[in-house]
Amino acid sequence: MKIDNQDLKLLKILQLDTRTSLDRIAEEVGLSSVSVHRRLKRLRDNHVISAEVAIVSPKAVGQAMTFVVSVELERDNLDYLSRFKTKIKKESRIQQCYYVTGEADFIMIVTAKDIESFDAFTQNMFFDDSNVRRYKTSVVMDRTKVSLALPLD
Repeated sequence: MKIDNQDLKLLKILQLDTRTSLDRIAEEVGLSSVSVHRRLKRLRDNHVISAEVAIVSPKAVGQAMTFVVSVELERDNLDYLSRFKTKIKKESRIQQCYYVTGEADFIMIVTAKDIESFDAFTQNMFFDDSNVRRYKTSVVMDRTKVSLALPLD
């Protein structure tokens, strides 16, 4: 799918706030509301826009702690990787997870209400999994920047 400058402008606006009205987007992009609606449908249908979600304040819902966890697996053949990825996708406390190169096999962002909750998470995810060689945890002290917005300039 070809994405033009108008599409990029539209996506840039939506990345900041999906509640922006069609009329407001049309005004900022320089198109009619009907044209913006048509473009949005095309972007959604082609999975350029993969999801539209609400960003919830972790503290507001009792998830006061965030951790960055790197995980190294014992074996990295496809069966073990697939099983670990499936386990990760089912765990709601993992907000993001990346299969990476380097020392670790996975880097994840994990949220928990307190250290006891995180300890229970590590028991389930790592200690009870014989394929996890080791993991390292960093406690997030401050959410300096949290975004999934892509640079569209």
